[in-house]
Amino acid sequence: MQKTMIDLKNIYERLSTINTSFTSDNDLMDCEAVKTENLIEAAVLIPIVERNDGLKVILTKRSNNLKQHPGQISFPGGKSEKTDKSLVATALRETKEEIGINDKNVEILGQLSQHVTITGFKITPFIGRIRMGFSTEIQTSEVSEIFEVPLSYLSNPRNFRVESVKLKGKKRFFYSIPYGPYYIWGATARILKNLADL
Repeated sequence: MQKTMIDLKNIYERLSTINTSFTSDNDLMDCEAVKTENLIEAAVLIPIVERNDGLKVILTKRSNNLKQHPGQISFPGGKSEKTDKSLVATALRETKEEIGINDKNVEILGQLSQHVTITGFKITPFIGRIRMGFSTEIQTSEVSEIFEVPLSYLSNPRNFRVESVKLKGKKRFFYSIPYGPYYIWGATARILKNLADL
């Protein structure tokens, strides 16, 4: 039977039994090892909000003015700073800075497997329930748009595709999960695939 995420309790229970191994941008590449040393620590939040028509995941569209990954779909999050007490603190700080959701409105449910990128980042994704009564405020220098996607759509493995692009003369394979006008791919799609595979 197809796995579905019914409610937040169901998510919490599945998170308590996840594999602690990491995924990487090279998961779909044969015989390509991923760098695991001297990685830059980063953290993201997968914000889940309860709406009348079901659970939704809040995603962002990055500003077109950014040097790295302009216009791409992402989670709120970023690089860990020395002042952050933990990676959870990193994810919460970046969420506040990028989309204005206060950490008091976030209940951390758990952590997905870490993801290593070919650009040298080790991303720790945290799933958080967003308490009702929250407000958002976009940091326009980093984020151009906030939107919501039904969790039921993102948790269905059938919605994921494997695509390819030629980079530096070599074909690279990656996951994508398009939704309406939004093309979700790369590390964001790979992390969402981990969520769907719970």
